[in-house]
Amino acid sequence: MTFDPNADISGGKASKRGRTTGIAVAGGGGVLIVLFLVSQLLGVDLTGLAGGAGGAGQQQEVVEDSSLDTCLTGQDANERVECRMKGASASLETYWEAEAPELGVAYRAPNDFVMFDQAVSTACGQASSATGPFYCPPDETIYLDVTFYDELRTRFGAQGGPLAEMYVIAHEWGHHVQNLAGVLESTRDGQTGPSSNAVRVELQADCFAGAWAAAASSTKDDDGVAFLKPITPAEYRSALDAAAAVGDDHIQQSMQGQVMPHTFTHGTSEQRIRWFETGFDGGAGACNTFDVAGGSL
Repeated sequence: MTFDPNADISGGKASKRGRTTGIAVAGGGGVLIVLFLVSQLLGVDLTGLAGGAGGAGQQQEVVEDSSLDTCLTGQDANERVECRMKGASASLETYWEAEAPELGVAYRAPNDFVMFDQAVSTACGQASSATGPFYCPPDETIYLDVTFYDELRTRFGAQGGPLAEMYVIAHEWGHHVQNLAGVLESTRDGQTGPSSNAVRVELQADCFAGAWAAAASSTKDDDGVAFLKPITPAEYRSALDAAAAVGDDHIQQSMQGQVMPHTFTHGTSEQRIRWFETGFDGGAGACNTFDVAGGSL
């Protein structure tokens, strides 16, 4: 999906964090205890900074990367993946400011959308690139290592492309809307399986992503310029392909050679495609996955 080169994406909520190796620190029990206590106060797991249980380790210093400050226009978004993420956030924010009240949700922006390098500390604990993109409810922040898009292609077999990349962020933004609506809290029961609340939450986020994608070419910046050009058939297929690539059945078959439905947490490839299409065709109001009988989900 292509941005209008003249679109203003400068207001997109996004930041970038890198890591540099700092001073050596003792990695003994005393350091771990101190870091654990600080973690309890801050609500963030800092114990990974100890560098191991014994000896000295290298403390990783988190530094803010200012390169996103140069992401100003749709042209920048078309040329750089980080700018594309910032542009997507500008579009998503504008869309949900208008759409969320229609769903009865009092909307506020996520606290941040963080693009990180290798690892990151969050209110949900330490996370690494292997975690994949995620939304953390306690700090209302979306996290992404953009190298995930390489994984999506090479490990999960997705075609990739700009709309496929933005689908991922639109899905996580959908989790933010669910958090504001109380859905995440009210459905958290620890259950898994094809019709579990966990699957329904993920499919609703897919549906929300589809609703945004359908409206993206009519969502405009403050100057009345549409952020994105109309979706082409090939771009639409790339988004569906990305949804299919992260289906529970596809991932389980490719990773372990067998499918175990009782462990599903995100839905099958077919379900993820179908609910993205439901949102695209019917808008966010069509996304109540919790009113659908299990066999029809």
